[in-house]
Amino acid sequence: QVQLVESGGGLVQAGGSLALSCAASGRTFGSYAMAWFRQAPGKERDFVAGIAWRAGNTDYADSVKGRFTISRDNAKNAVYLQMNSLKPEDTGVYYCALTPTRYWGDVGGTVPGQYSYWGHGTQVTVSS
Repeated sequence: QVQLVESGGGLVQAGGSLALSCAASGRTFGSYAMAWFRQAPGKERDFVAGIAWRAGNTDYADSVKGRFTISRDNAKNAVYLQMNSLKPEDTGVYYCALTPTRYWGDVGGTVPGQYSYWGHGTQVTVSS
């Protein structure tokens, strides 16, 4: 089993920045991709950004490209999300996700069902 714990959420004004962190523990060996999803009230859980074990391979939702940056530290089993130029529509609960992958360069995908493990989420609220 793998446990994921997110941190770093909070309240910020539009145009501001926040940094999220996610620490993985448990059976974290081999190649695995990590990602961030978010869920606004009454809406589905949407993909935000993903990163392969080989950290140069990343993927972003169109809505966050140029504003958010995903990174990871494999030595710490951690993934990060730097969020800049935040907008009110970025508000939601942000979830960290992890899935084993066959190849080091594989990003895990953009669908929640493609991920095996999830954190409990951290709230991000962007005020206008």
